[in-house]
Amino acid sequence: MERIEGNMGEPVSNVHLGKLKKGLIRNIQNARSRITSVLFHQGFLLVFIGFLLGRALILGEVTPFALPFFAAVYFMKKKRAGLTLIALLIGSSTVSLMTAAYVFGGMILFVLLFRWTLALKFEALKALPFLVFLSAFLSKSAMLYFTTGIVAYDWMMIGVEAGLGFILTLIFFQSIPLIMMRKKRQAFKTEEIICLIILLASVLTGTIGWTMYDMAIEHILSRYLVLIFAFVAGATIGSTVGVVTGLILSLATVSNLYQMSLLAFAGLLGGLLREGNKLGVSVGLLLGTLLIGIYGEGTNMLMPTILESMTAVVLFLLTPQKAISNLAKFIPGTAEYNAEQQQYLRKIRDVTANRVEQFSHVFQALSSSFSKFQFEQPDSEQEMDLFLSNVTEKTCQNCFKKDQCWTQNFHKTYEYMTKLMEDTEEGTISLNVKLQKEWDRHCVKSEKVKTVIKHELTQFHASEKLKKQLMESRRLVADQLLGVSQVMEDFAKEIQRERENHYLQEDQILDALQAFGIQIEQVEIYSVEQGNVDIEMTVPYCQGRGECEKLIAPMLSDILNENIMVKKEECNADNNGYCYVSFGSAKAFTVDTGVAHAAKGGGLISGDSFSTIELGHGKFAIAISDGMGNGERAHYESKETLKLLQEILQSGIKEKVAIKSVNSVLSLRTTDEIFTTLDLAMIDLQDASAKFLKVGSTPSFVKRGDRVLKIEASNLPMGIIQEFDVDVVSEQLKAGDLLIMMSDGIFEGPKHVENYDLWMKRKVSEIQTDDPQEVADIIMEEVIRTRSGQIQDDMTVVVAKIERNIPKWAAIPAYHYLSKNQTMKEAL
Repeated sequence: MERIEGNMGEPVSNVHLGKLKKGLIRNIQNARSRITSVLFHQGFLLVFIGFLLGRALILGEVTPFALPFFAAVYFMKKKRAGLTLIALLIGSSTVSLMTAAYVFGGMILFVLLFRWTLALKFEALKALPFLVFLSAFLSKSAMLYFTTGIVAYDWMMIGVEAGLGFILTLIFFQSIPLIMMRKKRQAFKTEEIICLIILLASVLTGTIGWTMYDMAIEHILSRYLVLIFAFVAGATIGSTVGVVTGLILSLATVSNLYQMSLLAFAGLLGGLLREGNKLGVSVGLLLGTLLIGIYGEGTNMLMPTILESMTAVVLFLLTPQKAISNLAKFIPGTAEYNAEQQQYLRKIRDVTANRVEQFSHVFQALSSSFSKFQFEQPDSEQEMDLFLSNVTEKTCQNCFKKDQCWTQNFHKTYEYMTKLMEDTEEGTISLNVKLQKEWDRHCVKSEKVKTVIKHELTQFHASEKLKKQLMESRRLVADQLLGVSQVMEDFAKEIQRERENHYLQEDQILDALQAFGIQIEQVEIYSVEQGNVDIEMTVPYCQGRGECEKLIAPMLSDILNENIMVKKEECNADNNGYCYVSFGSAKAFTVDTGVAHAAKGGGLISGDSFSTIELGHGKFAIAISDGMGNGERAHYESKETLKLLQEILQSGIKEKVAIKSVNSVLSLRTTDEIFTTLDLAMIDLQDASAKFLKVGSTPSFVKRGDRVLKIEASNLPMGIIQEFDVDVVSEQLKAGDLLIMMSDGIFEGPKHVENYDLWMKRKVSEIQTDDPQEVADIIMEEVIRTRSGQIQDDMTVVVAKIERNIPKWAAIPAYHYLSKNQTMKEAL
C-alpha cells in the first residue's frame, strides 16, 4: 500500500503524529493550569486545609487552629474568607456541634472586633493576634458558662487555647503566603520553613482517626512529609520536620508520642542517605521505622508501622521530580536553590552586559554619524557668484547706473569686481593703480564697493575658519565617542565572562599545600591563563609569619609553571581568624625610576610636571608635561594635562585618542595662549615593548650598554591647534636598558652647544652607573654646570631602568614532591 504524502512532501502519518503530540502537550498544560487555578486562585486549597484544621484537636478537647486560620485568611484573602468559614464549620461539626458553635461564635466575634479596630483607626496587622486571643477567650468562656459552667480547670484550658491562638495567628500569617505561592522568587527564611512545617503538621492532626487497612492516615502523611523535606534539604531540615510534626501529633494523641522519635530519626537517616536519591531516603525511613518501631511498640505492632512507612515510600516515589525540584528552589543550601540563584545572577549579568553593549552601540553610531558628516563644499564659481551677490546687494541695488553696469556691460563689470576681490584678498589692491583708475571710471560708487568687498572678505574668511573648526571638532568628538564605545564593549565582554571550573588545578593545589602541612579553607580559581592568573584563597591567620608570600605563592609558581605573587591580602587577627588572599601573575619586567627636577632660578614652583602611572593589564606609563612659560600658571597647565591624561588612560581609552582628547580640552578651555607639551612612554611589562607619543616634546634616549638610541617625533605643542596627527614611535626595550626622558630645559639647557643631540648622547654614554636616580642627578648636574650654576629654565629629567622581574622567593617543587611520595607509597 502506497503512503500518501502531504503538500510539503512529508508523510501524512508523521504530520498527524506531530499534531497529536502538540495537542497532547497543550491539553496537559491546560489541565495543569486549570488545577493550579482551582487550588490556588479559586481557594479550594484553603477550603481543604480549613476542613482539616476545623476538626484538629490538641489534648482531646482544645481546638486552637480554626480561629487563627480564619483570621489570617480574612486579613490576607478576604474574598476567600466565606468559603474558609464554611469549611471550618463543617470540619468542626465532625467533632461535635458544641465545637462548631464555639468556632462559629469565635469567628463572628473576631469579625466584629476587627471592624471595630478599623473604625478606631488602629493598625490592624499588629492588633490581629490580640483580637484572636480576645475572641477565643470570650467565645469559649461564654459557651462553657451557658452550658456546663466554669471551674478553675476550665479557666486554665481557656487561657491555654487563647494563648495558642495568639501564637498560631503569627505562624499562619507567615505560612499561608507560602502555600498560596505568593513568594515565587524569594527563598524561604528559616522561620518561614518552621511556620510552614507547623501549618502542615497542624493540618495532619485533622486526619487523626482516619484509617485505611489498619494504617493510620496521619502516620503515612507525616512520614511522607519527612521524606520530602529530608530529600530536598538534607538531615538538618529532615530531622527538624520530624521533631515538629511528631510533637504536634503527640499533643493531639498521647499514643503518638513515640512517633516524634521515629520521624526525627527517619528524617536524620533520610537526609544523610539522600545522595542515593529517592531510594536512599526511602531506606533511611525504613531503617528508622524498624529501629524505633521495635523500641516503641514491640514486635506485635511492627507490621502495621512498616506498612505505613512503605505506603509513604510509595507516595514519595510517585511524586514527580519536578514538584520536588520546585520546592527545593526555595530552600537555601540546596543544589536547586543555588542553581536558581546562579541563573538569576546570570540573567542580571546578561541584562547588564546587554545594556552596556547597547550603550556601546549608541556611542559607536554617534561616532560614525560625526565622522561621516561632511559639509557640502560649493565650487569656486558658486562661491564667487554668492560673494558678488552680497556685494551688489549692498552697493548696486539702489544705483541709477544699475542697468547700464549689469545689463549692458555685465561681463565687464563682473570682471572688474572679480579682480578687485582677488587683489583685496592678496593685499595688492593699493598697488594696482591701473585697475583702480579703470574701476573709478566705470563705477560711480567705486570707493564704497571696495570697502564692502573688503568687509565681505573678512566675514567670508571668518565663516570658512568657523566651518573648518567645526569639522575638526566633529572629527575629534567622533574619535572620543569611538574610544568610549570600545571601552564599554570590552567591559560588556568582561561582564559576560563566566568563571571556569578548574577542578584539576584546585585538587593539585589543595593536595600540594596540605602535604606540606598548610591548611587551606577554600580555593577559588578564576583564571589560569598565562600571564593573567587569578586565584583567591581563604587560609588561617599565620600570626604575621608571611606564609602566603613565602610558601603558598612559591608552591603555586611550581604548580602553574609561572611566577605567582600575592596581589592582595586581608587578614582578620581576632580569635585566630582567616586571611583572604588574592594571587596573580608576576610581571615579566619591572620598571625602576629616578627623577631630578628644578624650577627656573631655583624657585619653588616649576612649570614642568611628571608622572609615573601603573595602568591595568600590565602597562606602565611615564609622562612629562612642560607648561608654556614658567611659574604658577605653567605649573597648573602641565599638572592638569597629566592629571587629565591619567584619568583617561586608566579608563581604558587608547593612547592616541586620550592625547587628542586632552588637546581638545586644552584648546577649548581658555582663550589665552597657554600651551603645553607632552612626552608619553607606554611600557608593556610582559614583553618590554614600548610606545612613545610625543607632542611638542624633546627627544628621548635609550642607553643600551655602550649604545645610545634617540627617539623623537615632530608635533606642535598641545592646545595650539585642535586637529593634529599623533606620531607613535615603537621601540623594543630589553632588560638593563635605561630610558631617559627630559623637558626642553634639560635638552636645550647646555650653554655654547650647537648640536644638542650629540652633546646629550656623549654625556649619557659617559655615565658609568646604571642606577636611575644617580643617572638623573648626573644629567641635571652636567646641564647646570654648563650655565655656571645658573638655572635658566624649568628642568625635569626622568630615568627608568627596565629589569627582569626576579621573584623574591624561588618556586617550591610542591607538586613534584607530592607525586614522588605517592609513587614511593604505591611501591611500598
